[in-house]
Amino acid sequence: MKREELTEKILDIKREKGWSWKHITSEIGGMSEVLIIGALLGQMKLPKPLAKAARELFGLTEMEERMLNEVPYRGTGTPMPPTDPLIYRFYEMVMVNGPAWKALIEEEFGDGIMSAIDFNITFEREANPKGDRVKIGMSGKFLPYKYYGNEQGISDYGFKET
Repeated sequence: MKREELTEKILDIKREKGWSWKHITSEIGGMSEVLIIGALLGQMKLPKPLAKAARELFGLTEMEERMLNEVPYRGTGTPMPPTDPLIYRFYEMVMVNGPAWKALIEEEFGDGIMSAIDFNITFEREANPKGDRVKIGMSGKFLPYKYYGNEQGISDYGFKET
């Protein structure tokens, strides 16, 4: 069985049972809803205790449980640019606002990146008279570039110089 087939099997069971993602993530527990759902959709790895919980919830085989615990090949299944309208809007936000985000992060922190590995993300529904809004909070560790081959007096890392 391929990872994509396991994802389809999980989605079929979700539909058949009428389960919400909130129900599934509360039953599996143990970490962020985004990470659990990402794993069930084939983009993340579930730690062994959570893979076991998913196996029990979905009635999966031992092999399928082990597949959920394997590191996947991430990013597959989404063409570039994305064609799904919702995913495209995230792509569009990065394409339009990315240079400004980069400039602001570098001005505040220095020469580096925001980690997508040491990272948290939250979603909230925000009531608004003009139509409810999606509120997203992201928090990623700042990782400065390492300046190798530097000479005396030159910082080892690209933290903001004061």
